[in-house]
Amino acid sequence: MKKYDLMHQINIRGTFLVSKVCLPYLVKSKNPHILNLSPPLDMQQKWFSPHVAYTMAKYGMSMCVLGMAEEFRSEGVAVNALWPRTAISTAAVNNLLGGSDMVRRSRTDRIMADSAYIILTSDSRKTTGNFFVVHYVLS
Repeated sequence: MKKYDLMHQINIRGTFLVSKVCLPYLVKSKNPHILNLSPPLDMQQKWFSPHVAYTMAKYGMSMCVLGMAEEFRSEGVAVNALWPRTAISTAAVNNLLGGSDMVRRSRTDRIMADSAYIILTSDSRKTTGNFFVVHYVLS
């Protein structure tokens, strides 16, 4: 339960809290964006069965994208999600989803950074409420 609580506190609660706390500062920006690292919502069992707690935590972040994109739309703040097509070498992959073997088979974070740059430099009033997949952002 400690890992479950930690995942949910960081992913869902953290996303919700930081987004709300940052909002007053974001609305002062010329092109404000929130970019969550969370997947497109897909309710197929195959995404839940191997690691249900992790998927629930990440989907909570995705639900923040849907709700906050509409909630912050009038403020001009974009809220989007970015998700890799394949595993990215992160602490979550190492600690929760397969260990060092999975990390060795994962892509580096550079592909995420390049995709994030494209999204974060787009017009925040036109690019909101999207679930971007890295492969498609860069193609």
